[in-house]
Amino acid sequence: MSDTQTTQAEGLEQQGTADAESPKNIRVVLLGLMIAMLLAMLDNMIVGTAMPTIVGELGGLNHLSWVVTAYTLATAASTPLWGKFGDMWGRKGVFMLSIVLFLIGSALSGMAQDMGQLIAFRGVQGLGAGGLIVGVMAIIGDLVPPRERGKYQGMMAAVMAIAMIGGPLVGGSITDHLGWRWAFYINLPLGAVALFVISAVLHLPKKRTKARVDYLGAALLTAGITSLVLVTSWGGTEYDWGSGQIIGLSVAGAAALGLFLWVETKVAEPIIPLRIFRNSNFSLMNVIGFLVGFSMFGAITFLPLYQQSVQEASATNSGLLLLPMLLSMMVVSLFAGRYTTQTGKYKVFPIVGGALMVVGLYLLSTMDTDTSRFTSGVYMALLGAGMGFLMQITMLVAQNSVEMRDMGSGSSTVTLTRTIGGSFGVSLMGSLFSSQVSDTMADRAGEAGSKLTGSNAQLTPESLAKLPAGLKDAYFHAVSNGTHQVFLWGAVLAVLAFAAAWLVKEIPLRGAGPEAAKADAVPAAVAE
Repeated sequence: MSDTQTTQAEGLEQQGTADAESPKNIRVVLLGLMIAMLLAMLDNMIVGTAMPTIVGELGGLNHLSWVVTAYTLATAASTPLWGKFGDMWGRKGVFMLSIVLFLIGSALSGMAQDMGQLIAFRGVQGLGAGGLIVGVMAIIGDLVPPRERGKYQGMMAAVMAIAMIGGPLVGGSITDHLGWRWAFYINLPLGAVALFVISAVLHLPKKRTKARVDYLGAALLTAGITSLVLVTSWGGTEYDWGSGQIIGLSVAGAAALGLFLWVETKVAEPIIPLRIFRNSNFSLMNVIGFLVGFSMFGAITFLPLYQQSVQEASATNSGLLLLPMLLSMMVVSLFAGRYTTQTGKYKVFPIVGGALMVVGLYLLSTMDTDTSRFTSGVYMALLGAGMGFLMQITMLVAQNSVEMRDMGSGSSTVTLTRTIGGSFGVSLMGSLFSSQVSDTMADRAGEAGSKLTGSNAQLTPESLAKLPAGLKDAYFHAVSNGTHQVFLWGAVLAVLAFAAAWLVKEIPLRGAGPEAAKADAVPAAVAE
């Protein structure tokens, strides 16, 4: 039997398993998957709120950024490895291992006695988190045919939105009433429930492979991703973009990724099989995913800053400031998923989503010191709707474009490009914002304005309230100008996502109506 026939047989076997699962079992499994997704998305939101208290007890203010960077770095570097290991050794066991590792990191982080320990344990936690999101998406890909998959992935998008809304509020409440260590300990009971549900109810075919793990490829990919994340984390903050450190990391990252691509063409079982990029839809979904990540994380970072500074909203309810965007994203994701399940049609969603992102980001770029909260809320709702049309459809189309044997690698690749897009979005938009704020302060307030912002373009609400009226007005205009530039460039990049969406081919979803057998027997990559 040829390799292609073997792969198709494996795909049919796994599809049969999905069909054999009763709707009740799938709903119970979905509960465990949603808890795991909640763990991955909620953690950073909760911990971010607890950070001032953590620094107050452990010290190490100069290393504060590494609490986030260590987690992000470990998550990004491990994501493609978890996806590949699931393809090779079976999804269930690998996914449960990632949950256990995440919980170990959470427990150790809660017991940290100094900032160095906390950073190290956050790295362990991030290694586990890398397998949570990709594991959830790949398991849905194994259990549910693409025609039915949209509604389940829409639910996952809703979980992400709930985490973004509730995370800061839950984090603040936990820190105030139980102490910051419970920001990590809260993961333990939730993770235990997820482990129990997955262990008891999830049934997937066991996989065995004699192929060796591509350790060289894994090392090169990890080095390349690490360099990219450090460039985005340090560029414009710790070091100037033109500094030797940033240039050196960029060159090292490019060289490592170039060598990784070469190695992947030589090994029997590559970490990321390059054959998946031969499918134009898969490649387009990675491009769109990168741009969505760039815009989404940039918006989540700078919208609260604008509302807290210019509109003088309360920082305590920072999670609620994003409610219009996140609610619209959640509702639209659920609608798009259910519509795709009912009709099998999906091409319109990336196009409409890209258009709404362009319009939403452009309107956000027009905000000034007189923009009302209602008006900015409408603009945010438009952006959220655009992201809702794109968030899970990109994963759905990408999974429909790869063979069953590459489900984990395909899912992890799309997740990784979105994560890297978010890292670049926050970093590049942050540099642009800081530069614009500093220039505006210098123009409007002279030397006093330049001294006020210095290397940090963000002032706390407490320090802002103490400023003289002239300096405060100058700062309001500076933040307004900074957000104008950030969202204007975001709109320009969103145009690229809109253009890419027009190139998507509406390949029938496997498992869709009378074409099910034909679509399942011929992988999309072959059919195309």
